[in-house]
Amino acid sequence: MPKAFRRLPLHVLITLLFGSLLLLSGFVLGVFHYRQASQIIYDSSAQLSVQIQEAVEQDLQNTFTPIRRLLHLLAQAPATQGRDLDQRLPLLRPFSQALRDNPQLDSLYVGYPDGDFFMVRPLRDERLRSLFDAPPNARFQVWSIERNGRRIVSQHRFYDDTLSVVSRAPQTEEAYDPRTRNWFVEARDSARLITTEPYVFYSSRQVGTTLALAVHGEVVLAADLTLADLSATLARHNVTPDTQLVLYDSQGRAVAYPSSALVIDESAQELIPARRLSPGLAALFDMPTLLQGRLRLAGRDWLVTRSRIAEGGPQGLNLAILVPEDQLLGDAYRIRWQSALITIGVTALGMLLAWLASRLVVLPLRSLARNAEAIGRFDFSQTVDNRSPVLEIDQLAGVMRHMRNNLASFLEINASLAAETRYEALLERVLRETLGIGGADAGLLYLRDADSGRLEPHGWLLRNSHDAPVRGGLLAYRNSASAPVWLRQPAEGGESLLIALGYEQAGDLRELMERLDCRQLQLLCIGLHNRQGDTLGVLLLLNRITGAQGDPSLLQPARIAFVEAISGAAALSIESQRLLDRQKRLLEAFIQVIAGAIDAKSPYTGGHCQRVPELTLMLARTAAASSEPPFSDYRPSAEDWEALHIAAWLHDCGKVTTPEYVVDKSTKLETLYNRIHEIRTRFEVLKRDAWVDYWRALAEGGDAAQLAERRDRQLAELDDDFAFVARCNLGSENMAEADLQRLQRIARRRWLRTLDDRLGLSWEEAQRKAGQPPAALPVEEPLLADRPDHLIERPEQERIAPDNPWGFRMRVPEYKFNLGELYSLSVRHGTLTEEERYLIKHHIVQTLIMLGHLPFPPHLKEVPDMAGSHHERMDGNGYPRRLSAEQLSLPARMMAIADIFEALTAVDRPYKRGKTLSESLMLMANMCRNGHIDPDLFRLFIRHDLPRQYGERFLAPEQIDAVDEGAILAHAGIA
Repeated sequence: MPKAFRRLPLHVLITLLFGSLLLLSGFVLGVFHYRQASQIIYDSSAQLSVQIQEAVEQDLQNTFTPIRRLLHLLAQAPATQGRDLDQRLPLLRPFSQALRDNPQLDSLYVGYPDGDFFMVRPLRDERLRSLFDAPPNARFQVWSIERNGRRIVSQHRFYDDTLSVVSRAPQTEEAYDPRTRNWFVEARDSARLITTEPYVFYSSRQVGTTLALAVHGEVVLAADLTLADLSATLARHNVTPDTQLVLYDSQGRAVAYPSSALVIDESAQELIPARRLSPGLAALFDMPTLLQGRLRLAGRDWLVTRSRIAEGGPQGLNLAILVPEDQLLGDAYRIRWQSALITIGVTALGMLLAWLASRLVVLPLRSLARNAEAIGRFDFSQTVDNRSPVLEIDQLAGVMRHMRNNLASFLEINASLAAETRYEALLERVLRETLGIGGADAGLLYLRDADSGRLEPHGWLLRNSHDAPVRGGLLAYRNSASAPVWLRQPAEGGESLLIALGYEQAGDLRELMERLDCRQLQLLCIGLHNRQGDTLGVLLLLNRITGAQGDPSLLQPARIAFVEAISGAAALSIESQRLLDRQKRLLEAFIQVIAGAIDAKSPYTGGHCQRVPELTLMLARTAAASSEPPFSDYRPSAEDWEALHIAAWLHDCGKVTTPEYVVDKSTKLETLYNRIHEIRTRFEVLKRDAWVDYWRALAEGGDAAQLAERRDRQLAELDDDFAFVARCNLGSENMAEADLQRLQRIARRRWLRTLDDRLGLSWEEAQRKAGQPPAALPVEEPLLADRPDHLIERPEQERIAPDNPWGFRMRVPEYKFNLGELYSLSVRHGTLTEEERYLIKHHIVQTLIMLGHLPFPPHLKEVPDMAGSHHERMDGNGYPRRLSAEQLSLPARMMAIADIFEALTAVDRPYKRGKTLSESLMLMANMCRNGHIDPDLFRLFIRHDLPRQYGERFLAPEQIDAVDEGAILAHAGIA
């Protein structure tokens, strides 16, 4: 070795390397954590800004939408067209109820083209009662202005909770004229509901806006709506203590601010400009083009986000958010310095530990080098030194060179055994390999049956023989106790046995001795044990004893040890093949159990999952045997057949998630039961009401004949309407537009409910009803209801994101279920709503997800795509991924044809009869023409008479009719 070459102790190298890596990793991690923390905080801030905007938009939406609906509803009240106070007072009840239900409403009022005015205002607190000199028990104020020429009659009336008058206050002077107000002018000139710019209400001193709607062109119905909740929303989303959040209108006036009292100029009773709230906002308003970025102000950096919200006024509202960067990144700065201190401390401690640990590693390495040398010779007593820059590694390298030849032979044999996938061929190879390395004249293999425990002979093999193992002349043993002594010890888990046998003791080995032309044998018996130590079988190597020098060769200990090592690898390969075979059988049984369970789940699909694989494999075998150009390259291997078999059996496994009551739904109102019974009960209530009205009127002295005639007419009409609703529920024919209109008319009937509909509910149903305030009983309700609690929200995890990893491209209905009665009865075709149809289609989504989560081996990796694509179409309009023909594998297209044909011809569907061969194929011809199924496969399907072959096995005799192949192919456009 050159003098300049210097060897270093291992512990020095480990210490230097470990310390350098710690320093480098600490520095990199510190920088990384700081940048990542900063980026996360920036991203979180941006996300929070979006959340604040969404929260404000949601608050505005939740505030404005109900009021708009309310105004449209109140506009239908005839009293809005009243000519005087007496005719307008009927508005008090709906107005007061609306004000109770909507606490954000400040008042409801009506302006008239002659200057008349009618207002209802809730007196929710003492401040308002004091402001209007209202009695203590007053809960509502009615302000009426009536103009008759120059005469003006103005008065305030106060009502209690029961809407009884508690006082009246005439007004001697009245300057208020609604015709001069913006809300009146804008609403009258507009054909739609208008919203004014936010302003400070004169009476309540709250920030709000006015929504107004022209009724019949001249009368204007309006509502004052407060926006006080927006300030509370902003206050809840303060990112840091100094964060500035403001909501302002198109004129730059503040509408909402975390400190809500600051948005009103008390002296002028108007909204203050938002720029006056803080210097940061003033600077932001001086930069109107800055929508998002940084703002430098008084030596401090601010993160700015500004966005527009469409709701809140004729020109919408604007949201500005300013977050101080130093407060936002405070945690990132702290993490940076903490990381630096931790890195320094860990590096110092790590180097010390590395130094101590490396010193301890050196001694085991030296021992390992000596042991490695012994393993190379199957001897554990000697070691040999070798040269290396590191003394210990130098020793180990020398040992490895000595082991190389022996290990190369072992690994080569082991690899050849592991590569064999056929069980019988594996057993033959075990015999041949052990014969070769052992130098034996013959070999014999016994295997223990996994179920019965019998020792069964696989066969014996002579050296240099190219024939398969011979089985003749060998006996099977019921257990190891009944076996000969030379077989018993290794069969019961004992050590290998080396003995000499004469002809008299050989038993059923005598035929083998005769083949070897000897009277005495040297016999090596080696047990084949699995990982758990259980005996799989016994390997026997036999050598003739001839008395020649060096005979027998099996007596050499090194060779015996090598044979034992190889036999251990052989035992593992045999066990692996057995386990693989059992796993395949288990998988096959499990798949068929799943398919059978799916078929048994619903009588509508019984046998489907078992027949589709049969038809798919029939079509695949025909395609594989065909020399036609579309199929000339389709020559599936054994692994391809296995994948197709599994995919066909699992093609509908996602149906385990589809509720049975949806699959089996036979009427439109059916869920877990048929809700027509509820509607029948309501009709019964209306019929009883007709009788009650009749008897009441008769008791009050009415004309009996007229009353009876009206009663009978009402009862007949109710009977006819219910019969119509019941027919609609069956869904047996398409709904005409006239039927839908009649259904709407029937739904508008009212019935009186006197019992609380929130009693006896499940927790989930009670939660759905909690979104709506309970109605005061008794209450009139529509005869057919689409209530908010009929809408069952779809969980977020069930929505399909556009960038989902599976590539699903399906339109997902907004709700998981819509149980509305009118909505369900209005289904035009069949009995399923849009949500239920999606739920049934969703089984293929679940199939792809479920199979995608299974750890299929490489040769089965296409199973999910094959199983999950049988509802795709050749024109790309199928589901769930809208794949085109070019994107679909040939097996997937085969499965689509098999699935359709089986569904059309199935005889076990209680809701329809199985179609004949000709009917089914004509329908499939239409599908072929419309780009639904593969035309080449359909032609192959027809021309090789596969429908008839399938029909003879699975269809009723009356379904197997004559098929005109030419006509069907011509209809499909592929003749």
